[in-house]
Amino acid sequence: MSGSSSSNPAAGKPERNDQPLDLTVHALPGPREVEEAQRTSRGRFKMLVVMLICAAPVIASYFTYYVVRPEGRRNFGELIEPQQAMPALAARTLDGQPLPLASLKGQWLLVSVAGGACAEQCENHLYLQRQLRESLGKDKDRMDWVWLVDDAAPVREALRPALAQATVLRVSREQLATWLQPSSGRALGDHLYVVDPMGHWMLRFPAGLDRQGAAKAKRDLERLMRASAGWDQPGRER
Repeated sequence: MSGSSSSNPAAGKPERNDQPLDLTVHALPGPREVEEAQRTSRGRFKMLVVMLICAAPVIASYFTYYVVRPEGRRNFGELIEPQQAMPALAARTLDGQPLPLASLKGQWLLVSVAGGACAEQCENHLYLQRQLRESLGKDKDRMDWVWLVDDAAPVREALRPALAQATVLRVSREQLATWLQPSSGRALGDHLYVVDPMGHWMLRFPAGLDRQGAAKAKRDLERLMRASAGWDQPGRER
């Protein structure tokens, strides 16, 4: 048609972008990859189970010690934790001769503490010490029974024959208090104490030992003798 325009119909319109949006498409894992992932997961789970089984005894012991801490125990005497090392104390024999307390090392010691007057409780302790040591039979030579006199009072002459097999030393009460300790509310002379051959105070028997208590104390001493049989020998090294 004359006079008509043959211009592009799209002229003057904004140019349209017919290209699709540029999106990154990740391919889905195939069956093989899924199976491998599941196998890896199962392997890790099995390894974790094995590790837990192996660690269970250690975990249980830590839980018991730090959380539960049961009060039930086999020993009659009270274990001292930490054990108290024998200090370098100056002692004297009943004749007044100086003797370092450390000279008692090398033997198990069953120790009592009392003044030289030795009242009823002191006499009972001395009797029990002698009987407990004798009850150990062939192991009695691995244990000494010791009376630590903590004052200047003279020991009665009537007692001396009964002390022929005992070790009797004078040590001041103040010095002893830096090593041995009674239980709460008790005096130092109320207990019998056990010291190992290396000089560590490690056990304290309850106050007021009677016949039944002495039998339980005997079982404690027998267990100590058995447990130390591999490294402890009778007599002291000279």
